[in-house]
Amino acid sequence: MGYELRSGTPDIESYLRLRADSGLTPKTREQAEACLPGTWRGCHVVDTDTGETVGMGRIIGDGGWYFHIVDMAVLPDHQRRGLGDQIMSWLLDTIEAESPPGRFVTLMADPPGRALYAKHGFTEAPEFSAGMGLWNGRIRR
Repeated sequence: MGYELRSGTPDIESYLRLRADSGLTPKTREQAEACLPGTWRGCHVVDTDTGETVGMGRIIGDGGWYFHIVDMAVLPDHQRRGLGDQIMSWLLDTIEAESPPGRFVTLMADPPGRALYAKHGFTEAPEFSAGMGLWNGRIRR
């Protein structure tokens, strides 16, 4: 099979399918419609034989110094072919080319992606910061 990495986010249907079928938490159409336009930069991979979108990655951030990598996903039938590595390389190369020095790049790593992220220089640094979150949209004050 041949693949083509394309700049930009996938269409909404492909985004929803990639999240669900790759093992990420499924999202609603409403969430997809709200999040995709907020992408700073993104890319997706298309199977050139079928035209199917089989992988994606996005960057959200301010364009100056803070960047967060999200939605790293490759469909199971297309994993172990270097697509995740290509997506991550494209995302990091884009940050480097399009932002000033002094950038801070973060991501949240599920166990299956940790080896890929480590390969690209990501490390756990609990002595400096801790990944924290508000889950299920619940905000307390």
